[in-house]
Formats: sequence, structure tokens, C-alpha cells
Amino acid sequence: MPKRTLDEEEVYRLWEENPMLKPRIEKVVVNVSVGKSGEPLENASKILEELTGQKPCVRRAKKTIRDFGIRRGEPIACLVTLRGERAMNFLKKAFQAVGNRISSKSFDEFGNFAFGIREHIEIPGTRYKPELGIIGMDICVAMERPGYRVKRRRRVRSKVGTNHLLRREESILYIKNEFGVEVVEGD
Repeated sequence: MPKRTLDEEEVYRLWEENPMLKPRIEKVVVNVSVGKSGEPLENASKILEELTGQKPCVRRAKKTIRDFGIRRGEPIACLVTLRGERAMNFLKKAFQAVGNRISSKSFDEFGNFAFGIREHIEIPGTRYKPELGIIGMDICVAMERPGYRVKRRRRVRSKVGTNHLLRREESILYIKNEFGVEVVEGD
């Protein structure tokens, strides 16, 4: 049976009537891939810690790529996972860095989305430090509804029903409503 599309007013009414249907942000992952270990990775880690207020964890290369000079097991990236209020605050700043616009192609079928920032100094409240340089970053946002815990818990793990899964259109409406972001078609 094909799902019918809902208009915006009906979706907002359903969210008000049943709080279990309203989407929320599960986590925001900020990833900086430097491509080499040493000082560039340390500088990126310092910048990421200043931006998010959390200590980043280092990610290592999965395999050797001789053309890029990367060895297996070498630290090449760092990332931070933000949840709750920190995630919301960082996301507001990140959307301002991209001009409060995001492509509709950035959303997947389950409402998760990702976008990039070319230079970290575009984020409001960030100052350029010549000794650290300028880095770009990828921001991935995982969306969910209340009740998704049933698929992650240890005991009596279960699947989330198809009627309760978050859809792309609902996630777009939530982002437009909560953050005032313009979702542009195509590009």
C-alpha cells in the first residue's frame, strides 16, 4: 500500500497531537579528514575542540594507499559526536556558515542528512589563528523519532515498525521549522 503524502499543516497537527511522531536530532557527527598524521592532524583536533567544546577522537586509515602516502593504521582524521543541547547549538552555527541553505539531495530516505563547510572560519564566532590554519569539515546529522531505542537496546531488541520510521519529507519540514533553513531543490 503506497504511503500518501501529507500537507504541512496536517503534519504539524499530528506532531502536536502525538509527541511520539515529532522528529528529533539523535546526534551530530563533525568529521575533519586531514589525510596525514602529525601537526596538521593536531591542529585540526585543536580547532574542532574549540568549535564543539568536546575532545575529538582520532580515526585511523583502514588500508594503505601509496599514491596518497597513507599507511594502514596511520591517524588521518578526527571527529566529534554531539548530542542534545550541544548538537542543537552547533547545528545553528553550522547552518549560518552555509547561508541557512541546504540541498534536498543531502537528505536520505530516512531523514538523515549531511553537508560540508569549506572553511571553519565561516562559522559565526570563530576567529582565524594563523598557527592552526584553515580546515573544512563534514557534518552528518542522524534524525529519529521517540521510540527508536527499541532497535538499540540490549535486552528484547526489536525492529521499528514501518509506520513509525521517519521519512525524508518529515525531516525536511522539521529542519525548516526548527532552524529556519531553506531546503533548495537539486543542487
